[in-house]
Amino acid sequence: MVTIGDVAKAAGVSRSTASYALSGKRTISPAVVQRVLDAVEELGFTPNAGARALATSQTHVIGLLARFLSDEFAPAMLQYILGVTNRAGELGYDTLLVSEEDGVNALKRLSTSRMVDGFVLLNVAEHDDRLQFLRDAAQPGATVGLPGQCDGIDVFDLDFVASGRIMVDALADMGHREMILVSQPQHVVERGGAYVWRLADGAQARADERGVVLHRYFGSSTQPEIGKDLHRYLDTHPGATGLLLNNEAAAAALPSVLTSRGLASPTDISVLGRYSDDFARTFSLPFSAVDSAADELGRRAVEQLVARIEGDPAVAAPHLVELISPTIHDRGSIAPPPASRG
Repeated sequence: MVTIGDVAKAAGVSRSTASYALSGKRTISPAVVQRVLDAVEELGFTPNAGARALATSQTHVIGLLARFLSDEFAPAMLQYILGVTNRAGELGYDTLLVSEEDGVNALKRLSTSRMVDGFVLLNVAEHDDRLQFLRDAAQPGATVGLPGQCDGIDVFDLDFVASGRIMVDALADMGHREMILVSQPQHVVERGGAYVWRLADGAQARADERGVVLHRYFGSSTQPEIGKDLHRYLDTHPGATGLLLNNEAAAAALPSVLTSRGLASPTDISVLGRYSDDFARTFSLPFSAVDSAADELGRRAVEQLVARIEGDPAVAAPHLVELISPTIHDRGSIAPPPASRG
């Protein structure tokens, strides 16, 4: 492995001079700088993150903490990760993905070792044990997900309450008066996944306002359990003409469930989900959906974080809480209920 000492020897300078030539911390003659750069190129020397941090106070690395939880649909999580990593790369930053269960310990390790310039947190719970350390860390942080307390961090999330309301409105406007809502598993809520109940509560409030019957269920995140869940809910409520899905696994399983029952959407039942366009393409889903904005949220979190890392005066003001308004991507799975068609 090539070291800074090897570079110094090849350039005919001291180790400290080679280091200063690369870091710019002291004025070094152009001729010496060029000799050092020539040696770097010839030897293929790359400063490690720790050395770069000591020299420049920056690593140009963002720490991304994402938990791959067994009760959530992993392909959906990947959409958020791509949003972060792609935008970070565009802004000249590498991403260090950390998925260990002990997020607090991971934050402490990365922060105290100065391995990263800032953090983005995914899978943010309502009372997330990582947030207090993130507020106290030397590096700035941003979250994709709305915690119960947002002070001291930049927060980005989809407006899930508004999402629930717009989902009910989309079907009610077509004349639907009985709907089924399938959410993430109940233990996602129990561990702090507030986005589940925020959407469900928003949907319920809107259903009550519009005189719509809304049957609320938690669904599994794995096959074949989620398929069995969908069959059971449809059997229990044969009069329901609309199906709302805040569960990516349910959306992925639904085409085969409908086919096995001899049903089609929207001819027999209207369907509206909540997931990203990329997710829909990955699973060839024909259902209209509120865009989860996974890519946009990741990009916005990175842009705000990099602005803080680089001292942009425009973000020196109080921390930002940004909820993205929901939009529906129409894929033709919503129509008036069968009984109301001429």
